[in-house]
Amino acid sequence: MPAAVRRLLISSAALALTVGGFVVGTGSTAHAAAICSEAYLPLPDPSCTPGATNPDVTQATIGSTICVSGWTETIRPSTSYTNALKKQQIAEYGYSDTNMADYEEDHFIPLELGGAPRDPNNLWPEPHYTTVGSGTSYTKDGVETKLKNAVCKGTVRLAAAQNAIATDWTTALQSLGLS
Repeated sequence: MPAAVRRLLISSAALALTVGGFVVGTGSTAHAAAICSEAYLPLPDPSCTPGATNPDVTQATIGSTICVSGWTETIRPSTSYTNALKKQQIAEYGYSDTNMADYEEDHFIPLELGGAPRDPNNLWPEPHYTTVGSGTSYTKDGVETKLKNAVCKGTVRLAAAQNAIATDWTTALQSLGLS
């Protein structure tokens, strides 16, 4: 079964259990075997989180979507959805730190650049802490804003910004000549 299908099935089951009010646990502190790798940090494992875009956001629609102040709030998934997914994905990534407050359930391709809001392929538990030679989840937020501003000003095309951030957010601004 492809990883994307497996993650979707797991995510659907986790959401159903969360919505239904059920808590499943073993009573053990043992962690599930990691299926995603931390080796790519500060980026997500591309086999687990390849990114996904929102089909409603195109170069032709940016004036009525991402370039409208407050638009992302109209499509942002609920915290009950993202927290259930974050808990599941922390286990899938095999993080030794399982404190949910130490992670942001981040849209790999951000909502402000037309990322898919609820697709598990576009969400991952991004650590707030610094990894060797990288920034933090807070550093990525600034890159996202600069890219969105460039797209909305017309200095960068939407697809180029999406590709740059999905390739490597730490070099996205430089690769587009925005640093």
